[in-house]
Amino acid sequence: MFDSLSDKLQGIFKNLRGYGKLTEKNVADALREVRLALLEADVNYKVAKDFIERTKQRALGQEVLTSVMPGQQIVKVVHDELVTLMEGADSQAETPMLPIRNGNWMMVGLHGSGKTTTCGKLAKWLAKQGRKPLLVACDVYRPAAIDQLETLGRQLQIPVFSMRGEKDVLKICKQAVSLAQAQDRNVTIFDTAGRLHIDEELVQQLVHMKTTLTPQEILLVADSATGQEAVNIAEHFDKALEITGIVLTKLDGDARGGAALSMRAVTGKPIKFAGTGEKPGDLEPFQAERMAGRILGMGDVVGLVEKAQESFDAQKAEELQAKIAGQTLNLEDFLSQLQQLKKLGPLENLLGMLPGMGKIQDLSVGESQLKRTEAIIQSMTPMERRRPEILNASRRTRVARGSGTSVTEVNDLLKQFNGMKKMMKEMGKMQKAMARKGVLPRMRL
Repeated sequence: MFDSLSDKLQGIFKNLRGYGKLTEKNVADALREVRLALLEADVNYKVAKDFIERTKQRALGQEVLTSVMPGQQIVKVVHDELVTLMEGADSQAETPMLPIRNGNWMMVGLHGSGKTTTCGKLAKWLAKQGRKPLLVACDVYRPAAIDQLETLGRQLQIPVFSMRGEKDVLKICKQAVSLAQAQDRNVTIFDTAGRLHIDEELVQQLVHMKTTLTPQEILLVADSATGQEAVNIAEHFDKALEITGIVLTKLDGDARGGAALSMRAVTGKPIKFAGTGEKPGDLEPFQAERMAGRILGMGDVVGLVEKAQESFDAQKAEELQAKIAGQTLNLEDFLSQLQQLKKLGPLENLLGMLPGMGKIQDLSVGESQLKRTEAIIQSMTPMERRRPEILNASRRTRVARGSGTSVTEVNDLLKQFNGMKKMMKEMGKMQKAMARKGVLPRMRL
């Protein structure tokens, strides 16, 4: 989402590297470009103006003026101000959602913002934190919303309460609360009705729900691709309901992203979650410091490690390590690793979490190559995957035809795999030789 803004900011900071020190003139020139980049990214005008003023005051401080690396210093200043912008100057918590408050949670927002899907994602996240969520379908105007929520509940194995045909939302709320108490469900998530625009009927219904439920959380689900209108929507909902936080959806999209930077400053309410994809697990607590790092090309290695810990099977990793050490790695193992890698998400998102890797172009080539590789291996028989050496010319032709690729691509894959195995074998020999000579202790590869 922040690709355009990130590219422009990194280009601005690159130009500062040639300066011996930061002066009022070169700081002003750089921040003028930063301001334009923020406005082009759809950041609210007043928010951008205040951001530049604060950054300028800090950048012209004595500590920065005496620095011999002005480019790095101003990146640090801008990074800290971005964190303040998205997190709020009064925020002390690393993760604004912790501690989690049990009770009733209202999810509000306009139609099309991803509210129902976010309810399912949030329920899954809460279940992983040890909570027992209950989903409640309160959109009585859109039958598909009930169907969608029930489908999500079945997929995630989380109960869903609905009353088809019932138009009294408050009655649904009261019965849902009673059911949650009877079943010992400690977080009840209410998927409320949305509209294409804010109207008085929608607002009054939500106000009555708030009075009935006395919710612990009222989270506004906002489409971060909406632009400045998302900021106006957040202001309206906050004025009517006093929301407790914001959930930004579609952060994996290609919109300019300025709304995401503006909403915290305009509403004064924290961004608590961010939706980063379409899968049920693609919701994470929003952490301003990590997001600022990704915008400025510093990456988010901690976030990448967390994703890997969630996605990779520790037992399979140990088995793979043993096979590498024993030089018995085969294409079934290779396929298993590819499938685990896919669980981490799109390649573009993963590289964006590595410092300096976010600007790599044409990542679609890498994605398509991974898909072709997976298709080739899946077109082999189990025996062929375990013993690639039996793949003669006729078998390779069959595999190519079955995977929709060419024999050349099949040959290239096998060549690369054999090369990888050979390299691992040589590394194993070298390690054993060095261990015998006492150069290093024996280690498992």
